[in-house]
Formats: sequence, structure tokens, C-alpha cells
Amino acid sequence: MPITKHGPSGLLRGALRAPVRLYRRDLGWLLGHRFLYLVHRGRNTGVLRETVLEVVRHRPDSGEVVVVSGWGDRSQWYRNITRSPAVEVRVGRQHYRYPQQRVLDESETADLLAGYVRRHPHLARVLARATGWPLLTAEGRAELARTLPAVSFTPRDHVGSA
Repeated sequence: MPITKHGPSGLLRGALRAPVRLYRRDLGWLLGHRFLYLVHRGRNTGVLRETVLEVVRHRPDSGEVVVVSGWGDRSQWYRNITRSPAVEVRVGRQHYRYPQQRVLDESETADLLAGYVRRHPHLARVLARATGWPLLTAEGRAELARTLPAVSFTPRDHVGSA
């Protein structure tokens, strides 16, 4: 299962793309709030693209969902949304057209990763082992926060504190 400089390829890519089919059939709610379906525009082609990402934080009160770019600023979806904002986000039964988006700063990202480790300690250990990421220490999370951008999406019509 090769991973190229731009992300997974081959069988791994196929497995990671399988949830897209659920969202296309309006069955993404089966994945709960653990995954986010993102529609974005290709930065060079303008063609609509779609991907499913793991939700690192979900705040039901504000509708905020946060994801982390596992391939850093080389992820195609991340490069695309920094050029042209997201077109659509779906998580659970929530559906946002043209959501507000913001890239978290390094401190926020390190705190986000710490919360992920607290909520999912077993998964965090597996992820750290599989990727080599120094996810399990505060220093390691600070290092990751410098290289793995996190993006917050909220519904455009949400009124309240950011």
C-alpha cells in the first residue's frame, strides 16, 4: 500500500475513498460525527473534488468540526481550500454549504491534538506507531502542530462566539 508524496495510492487510496460512496448515497450519517465529507474546488482545474476526513473535534453547540491535514500542507484538499474556500461540508446529519473555515494556529492545533489523545488514547497510540508521529508527548504535539495544519469549519449562519 504505497504512500506517495501527495498521499495514499493503490488499495489504500481505494479503502480511504470508500466512505465517499456512503456520502454520495446520503448515508454518511452512518459514520456519525467521526468523519467529515468535504467538497472543494481543484485549485488548478476548478473541478469539484471530494474527500472524507477524520473529525478531530466536534462541537455540537456551534456546529464546529475540525480536521487535521495528515500530509501537512501537501494534502491536495488542504491546498485546494487555501486557494478557494470549501464548497460543502457534511458531518453526521449536518450539512453546510460554503462553511466558514479557518486554519488554527500552532497553539490551538497542539491543544486540539492533546484533546484527541485524551479522548482516544488507544487510537492515538496506534496512529503514533503507524505514522511515526510524536503524538504522545506535549513536545511532540507542539512539533506536529508546526507541520500538520488543522482547519475548523462552521456553518455560515451560526451566530455566536468563534
